[in-house]
Amino acid sequence: MVSGPRAVARRRTQATSSIRSSFKGKSNSKKEYYNDTKCEECASGDFGSELLLCDQCDRGFHLFCLRPILASVPIGSWFCHSCSTNRKTILRFPLVQTKIIDFFRIQRSCQSTEEVCQDIGKKRRRKSIIGASKKKRRLLPFSPSEDPARRLEQMASLATALTATRAEFSNELTYIHGMAPKSANCPAYEKHGMQVLSREDTEALNLCKIMMRKGDCPPLMVVFDPVEGFTVEADKLIKDWTIITEYVGDVDYLRNRENDDGDSIMTLISASHPSKSLVVCPDKRSNIARFINGINNHTLEGRKKQNLKCVRYNVDGEARVLLVANRDISKGERLYYDYNAYEHEYPTQHFV
Repeated sequence: MVSGPRAVARRRTQATSSIRSSFKGKSNSKKEYYNDTKCEECASGDFGSELLLCDQCDRGFHLFCLRPILASVPIGSWFCHSCSTNRKTILRFPLVQTKIIDFFRIQRSCQSTEEVCQDIGKKRRRKSIIGASKKKRRLLPFSPSEDPARRLEQMASLATALTATRAEFSNELTYIHGMAPKSANCPAYEKHGMQVLSREDTEALNLCKIMMRKGDCPPLMVVFDPVEGFTVEADKLIKDWTIITEYVGDVDYLRNRENDDGDSIMTLISASHPSKSLVVCPDKRSNIARFINGINNHTLEGRKKQNLKCVRYNVDGEARVLLVANRDISKGERLYYDYNAYEHEYPTQHFV
């Protein structure tokens, strides 16, 4: 679909690769704790390679002590029976339109989304008349669900997930005092070179932003899975090359996040000089991209699940990250993208 370097999301840590693989990126300060972990069922710390840790409470359980017995470490996140039961009782965000409008700060304008689309279409046609250009595929703005009640349910599912993870909704990159300033977001620092988003594709991205501000959200539903946690499903057919969402959150220097045990930090700029590398941190402010999962790219079955590409673009002099469909996505299909992208250096065997 696209060429050049792509964005990377993974747990950031300076732990050894063996520690990363075993404990999914926990910080170095917890190594001694893991060494002392015992099985909650038999109270033994023996057979460490068979000791499975809950991704929520960090308690240990031998594979052979669980009922039913597990033959191997499960792919993706794993929660013990107690945590799985508690996570299933997450309350949904109240399905009230006024609360949804307030939560997402939805704006109303006299111009409809259809009229905005027509204006953009006219601009493209006028440009094509002036001079012929080489044909190439263009990014498509997402197509919202037609039923307003269904869109309300989709937004409520996202509001539920954000509330449960104690995050605020944001659809833009945010620059917080004490982190990286906006001036640090300079695509020229990118060591691999960054793609420049064309004028037509920028219009498609801006249209997505306008639709979101008006309450016309992408056709996605955030659901809770006892193994994967919060995850995202397509709520209608999504065509290839459709812009799903922009990956947003607080922008910070990578050097400040080397020991961060967050599971969704995204590369924004991979600079030639490490001190200028930036990441997006969606733990405090984020959108639906926060809940889209990565795939286990070490297996063929894992790679088959990938239906999104994560691409870093230069958009009007600012580095931004887009999640774009790389094939048609059926209704009910879960969304996955490759955490490793082109770097191939981070263990993903615990991902789905």
